[in-house]
Amino acid sequence: MINSKKYKLVSHPSKNFGVYQKASAADAGWTQLNFEARLMRKGETWEGNTGENEYGFILLSGNYSITTDKGNWQTVNGRKDVFSGIAHTLYLPRHTSFSLTVESDVLDIAAGWCAVREDRPAKFKTPAEAAIEIRGGDNATRQINSLIEPGFGSSKLVAVEVYTPSGNWSSFPAHKHDERKVDAEGNLIEACLEEFYFYKIDKKTGYAIQQVYTSDGSLNELMQVKTNDIVMVPKGYHPVVAGHGYNCYYLNFLAGSDQALNNTTDPQHEWIYNSWKGKDPRIPMVTAEMNNL
Repeated sequence: MINSKKYKLVSHPSKNFGVYQKASAADAGWTQLNFEARLMRKGETWEGNTGENEYGFILLSGNYSITTDKGNWQTVNGRKDVFSGIAHTLYLPRHTSFSLTVESDVLDIAAGWCAVREDRPAKFKTPAEAAIEIRGGDNATRQINSLIEPGFGSSKLVAVEVYTPSGNWSSFPAHKHDERKVDAEGNLIEACLEEFYFYKIDKKTGYAIQQVYTSDGSLNELMQVKTNDIVMVPKGYHPVVAGHGYNCYYLNFLAGSDQALNNTTDPQHEWIYNSWKGKDPRIPMVTAEMNNL
């Protein structure tokens, strides 16, 4: 696990076109999960090969076409930004050559990847195919869009995007997924997962606050995060709150012991589940229909 004295939990972006945010497993101080985000201009191409890794590509804004040795795909209704619709998702297995071409004036795209030992079918998922879940209640209501969800067909990767309205809490009550636990029948209770939080805030001056902490106090970090920052969650509980006046988006990539999201809630705060009186009417914040506007 990460040593917070050695590794920073927040990575700030560059302001240039090209790869403006990147964190490798080595950067994070763990073993599996990698991330990058790219800003590209119309006509530019991104060519590569997945090698020993499975890849998830998440469209943040714009449109692209992609040619691979596993199939060809094109987006035609990419959102103008993450607050204007739902992501297109492309999953590519190991040993896949690809050439991605920008079809819009600007393309903003994220990728997460990890080394795997299995080959799974490539899969392209449209915004309309992404299930929306409304989780929590009161001022802890948030929207989760399933992109590479448990059961998707990947070997290890999981990806979801989460919308938290101004002033609301998210990933709350706080949970953790840093040790693999099964019950007496072998059912998975908690997976051991590495995780990135990649942020977008709907105004330039906006921010969110994220805490990463363990029950024994060996890790307890409180961070202000802004657009295009990433937070690395190596272990412990990790709640988020959106600053008042600012809507918060984050993209989660996870990978580890299981292609699952099983977790354990901080027992000090489990009582909150039974305290909510209703749902925040601002949720859902985005729908697939918004992609076509």
